[in-house]
Amino acid sequence: MRFILTTVLIICLVALSACSSAAPASAPSSAPAGGSAAKSPEPEKKPSKPIELSFFFPVAVGGPLTKIFDSLADQFNKENKDGITVKPIYTGSNQDTLIKAQTGVMGGTPPDLMLVSSTDLFTLLDMDAIIPLDDLIAKDGGDAYIKDFYEGFMANAQTGGKTYSIPFQRSTIILYYNKEAFKEVGLDPEKPPQNYKELVEYSKKLTKPGRWGIEISSTDYIGWMFQALALQNGKNLMDQDGKKVFFNTPENVEALQFWIDLIKKEKVMPEGATNWATIPSDFTSGKTAMMYHTTGNLGAVKSGAKFEFGTAFLPAGKNYGTPVGGANLYIFKGIAKERQEAAWKYIRWLTQPERLAQFSIDTGYVAPSRSSNETDVMKKYIASFPQAVTARDQLKYAAASFSTHNSGEVGKIWNDNLQAAITGTVPPAEALKKAQEAAEKVLAPFNK
Repeated sequence: MRFILTTVLIICLVALSACSSAAPASAPSSAPAGGSAAKSPEPEKKPSKPIELSFFFPVAVGGPLTKIFDSLADQFNKENKDGITVKPIYTGSNQDTLIKAQTGVMGGTPPDLMLVSSTDLFTLLDMDAIIPLDDLIAKDGGDAYIKDFYEGFMANAQTGGKTYSIPFQRSTIILYYNKEAFKEVGLDPEKPPQNYKELVEYSKKLTKPGRWGIEISSTDYIGWMFQALALQNGKNLMDQDGKKVFFNTPENVEALQFWIDLIKKEKVMPEGATNWATIPSDFTSGKTAMMYHTTGNLGAVKSGAKFEFGTAFLPAGKNYGTPVGGANLYIFKGIAKERQEAAWKYIRWLTQPERLAQFSIDTGYVAPSRSSNETDVMKKYIASFPQAVTARDQLKYAAASFSTHNSGEVGKIWNDNLQAAITGTVPPAEALKKAQEAAEKVLAPFNK
């Protein structure tokens, strides 16, 4: 247990997934969920006594998303007539949420249901905290339900032939750019940079006193940001089983050098620590003309920018590529079967197509299923705000976000070495070599 607690506490020091702030928005639609026509099953047996589900959920900065989750639970509780109610519990950041779940598991009082980073799969499995959902899926939804979710979002939900979580609050990294700044320097505002060469060229034209050409976080989510460059230049950073990492490759050295060159050589990005949390405000205030950031911030940018802005795929290296991010829904071990079944009922309710579509509209996160993107409400929204479709369309180039066993320690090793290279403390090749060697030692027990 001490090993497990240490692992999870380390997680507090790093962030490997992207759940960024969402925009103030209207409450979720109260319209009935879309999807296939309901069958006429026999009346369900009511639980012998009412069930109140504890639902842990994180929000990167609190605020509007908390109200949205409260509203969703209220709506479910009003609609549900079989004795199940949901009690949403705001548990802080992703790391805070994981720690609180850990405390509950160790104390014999786990939550029933949790929304937390999709990259925490192996941490939760190492804790023996969650159940596979395959039996519940087989009884309600089956293959058609699972195959409706985009493959990129299922990549962090499955391992060993089993499904352990359901995508909900999902994201990818996209490029945001200031169309007015483009016009100012003679760039076509409808043609964002398509590749690294154009990214450098555009960034140099856009950089001037008081404004950077491009900003990419080198603090929180630094590993997520670099993973995009790795995917664009070679392959992913880990295997599907979370037991091996591929940090030290020639392609990754090249990708890391490109990032450093944007700072040191081209001078189109700030030196030192470029902070994840302040980059969106830098963009909306005009301090940077372009930024790499999560689509989960789309709503905030939409409400905060006083200029016309665009969104685009991340510029390609050898090819396009982006890791997915965001949070999935998990059900815990150590609770009665009827509580697990009740938690599954809430998951199925949350992931109805129109509900996923409305959540996407209200927040900026990507609606994770194909059917949710085919709803009338989503089609109307995209017609009025085409920037919202970028992240969805980029999914054809998406891959699993970085996730391994002992992820807290591996993630800290990775982030620390990346940061050392970007700030100029260690050469890229040496940083990646050190990260590879240290991570292999940590993962050795899982490769016996």
